Amino acid sequence: MQLSKILLNFISRKTPPLTETMAITMIDPVNISQKEFEESHLLTKLKKIVVCARMFESKEEKSSLLIKVSTFDLDNPAIYQQVKADYNVVRNTIKQNGFDALTGKMGVLVQPRTKGPGHGSTSRAFYARKNFVAHILGLSDKTT
Repeated sequence: MQLSKILLNFISRKTPPLTETMAITMIDPVNISQKEFEESHLLTKLKKIVVCARMFESKEEKSSLLIKVSTFDLDNPAIYQQVKADYNVVRNTIKQNGFDALTGKMGVLVQPRTKGPGHGSTSRAFYARKNFVAHILGLSDKTT
């Protein structure tokens, strides 16, 4: 089972806005090149994910209020197909243009992004975009 956390910022709004995307799993270019979506780490992680939404209070993070805990699976065929399509965009890019051609602009629900602070980082991970995180948490029905 994978446990992920996401921050919500109530400071300026009445509804809980998401402050960030959510890391799902690292991108291993060799593994992705060899494996179809149905055998991927991405699908395995999304089948077993528990997401904890907590309130952002300060950068010091001296305390944290747990707002919501959600489990998720890909039982919605449209969501499943879009995540699969996003995976295949990453897979085809790696196979045709190489790992360095990946960009955070790819993917509708899941994007490949630098892991960590960026600015020269070469590692990449699959991240759930904010709209997908909102869907996972049951905060929104919209995924586009």
